[in-house]
Amino acid sequence: MNPHIEQILQVYEQTIFGQRQNLQLLITALLAGGHVLLEGVPGVGKTKTVRTLAELIGGSFKRIQFTPDLLPSDITGSAIFNMKTGGFETLKGPVFANILLGDEINRTPPKTQAALLEAMEETQVTIQGETYLLPEPFFVAATQNPVEFEGTYPLPEAQKDRFLFKLLIDYPNLDAEIQLLKSAQRPERAPVPADLTSPWQNLTGFRQTQQEAAQVSLDDKIIGYVAALVRQTRDSEQLRLGASPRAGIALTKAGKAWAYLQGRDYVTPDDIKAVIRPTLRHRIIPVPQIELEGGSSDQIIQDIVAATEVPR
Repeated sequence: MNPHIEQILQVYEQTIFGQRQNLQLLITALLAGGHVLLEGVPGVGKTKTVRTLAELIGGSFKRIQFTPDLLPSDITGSAIFNMKTGGFETLKGPVFANILLGDEINRTPPKTQAALLEAMEETQVTIQGETYLLPEPFFVAATQNPVEFEGTYPLPEAQKDRFLFKLLIDYPNLDAEIQLLKSAQRPERAPVPADLTSPWQNLTGFRQTQQEAAQVSLDDKIIGYVAALVRQTRDSEQLRLGASPRAGIALTKAGKAWAYLQGRDYVTPDDIKAVIRPTLRHRIIPVPQIELEGGSSDQIIQDIVAATEVPR
């Protein structure tokens, strides 16, 4: 493990218990410049996980509660007429933040969900015909509840494809839950303990780390391996929708960031294997028969990995 990243994780784990794998993947997505879809039942710490990440990088944090009556302008902002000046003024929405949490994103209609598409893909938004750049870094973490379907609007495939990872947040184990209960007895909320400071300190330190991760070497053999894995999803009889070319690009970016977390300046096949499930699980659709038999996207991905020749 990269010593710098290990230090970050130790700080992170002072407030987020029993989620080390997901914390590593969350940092991987942030370093890779991607976005994350968090799926888990209420009360497992999704919001706190994202809020703490913003504090660790010294960035701004905004939260949007997605509801059926939410409008696109409630996300991006709007232009209003100023009676005093006789002109229009732009009121920027909550999307102008380094870390944006979209809480229960599947509770708002597709028109409002689409307001995030331009932001996530182009790092900019358009308000009344004017284009505004978003702050760097810009990271969207959207949550959704896997057990409630009434009053929800499933994310379109185009929207899901914008997320680098889909992470599954499960219940903590017994030891982690005991730690959580103990921390809940503290009189004041302390996301980052006073005696522990993030090694990133501020956005400048984080951007430097991000640039270092981007310099990780990616051999042609690894690129060929990624291409083979992605194409296998399109040929699989277990899938009615395989991964897009964007998925392959996402897999290479995630592999480089994961390799950096491990303290290496080059990508190995094991790095690709480590990130392939969160990268592809929301981009592929199994055939109905597989779902009826209790199969999952993760298992299909594992089968494809096992059947694909690993470069030497």
